[in-house]
Amino acid sequence: MQRRIKPYLQQQAEDASRAEQRRVFRRNQVFGLLIVAAVICVWWLFHTNPKWIFPPGWWRP
Repeated sequence: MQRRIKPYLQQQAEDASRAEQRRVFRRNQVFGLLIVAAVICVWWLFHTNPKWIFPPGWWRP
């Protein structure tokens, strides 16, 4: 493996590419965590006592 000094523009292009990849990766991580949180909330709603969420007469003022 030869190590060489890269031209400045090539180095800047690689850094910009890495930064873009990192941004997309972080965005995907956030979306994934939101999906997991939503699934947990939906699971919890379906596996809890409905009277705790909607007590009798909750729709009347």
